[in-house]
Amino acid sequence: MELLMGLLSLAEVDGSMLANGILGAGIGAGLAAVGAGIGIGRLAGSACEAIARQPEASGDVRGAMLLTAALVEGVALFAVVICFMIYNSIIGLATGG
Repeated sequence: MELLMGLLSLAEVDGSMLANGILGAGIGAGLAAVGAGIGIGRLAGSACEAIARQPEASGDVRGAMLLTAALVEGVALFAVVICFMIYNSIIGLATGG
């Protein structure tokens, strides 16, 4: 918290630091969403290939795919929430609230 207050005191002198912090939080949220989308897409593609090669194992492959997709989405949601918390703390400290 002290580090953030120090950075905000620097932001009073240079307003671009505050804008860069907000921009960084937005880029972080976007990268988390894009990374999760790419990961789940590759996961689903690999699962489809596995089911095509060995149809009798489709139940096991589907279950593992759904579990892994849920875990990837959980990590992505956590990253987006952290980015929004950073954004809100920057805005809150910048406005004095």
